[in-house]
Amino acid sequence: MPVFCADEQTHLVDSDLLVAVARFTLAQMRVPDEMECALLLVDADTIAVLNEEHMGHDGPTDVLAFPIDEPGESVQGPPAILGDVVLCPAVAADQAPVNGHTTDQELAMLTVHGILHLLGWDHRDEQEETVMFAHTAELLAAFYADTSTTQL
Repeated sequence: MPVFCADEQTHLVDSDLLVAVARFTLAQMRVPDEMECALLLVDADTIAVLNEEHMGHDGPTDVLAFPIDEPGESVQGPPAILGDVVLCPAVAADQAPVNGHTTDQELAMLTVHGILHLLGWDHRDEQEETVMFAHTAELLAAFYADTSTTQL
């Protein structure tokens, strides 16, 4: 499953972990193997601009998702692109202690969360939020329990 990671910021990040989390999540969600996904690690200023332009919100955020193709709906031939997950390690580092996580754990959670958004999951109301966050936690627990992930 093609997952690409571009690191355009200065925080130390275990990008191999994030790619492994992304691949695991995509497989668990039965996304076709030929679909591509990109993880983009950006600084707070960059994600703040994206947050304003695309969400209408001021300031930096932890993760944004930009879906492109839906599984099963892309045409044959050129690669199908699920979309981009944009992560801000600086924001993740700030909120990780509040959530009882290390920065790597926070970024792993945000990676799963972003991929679920690419797949159409959302949390516009309390019920959707409960379901989405529970599924995120289940996927992360399965990832960390999977023995193959220990060999990143």
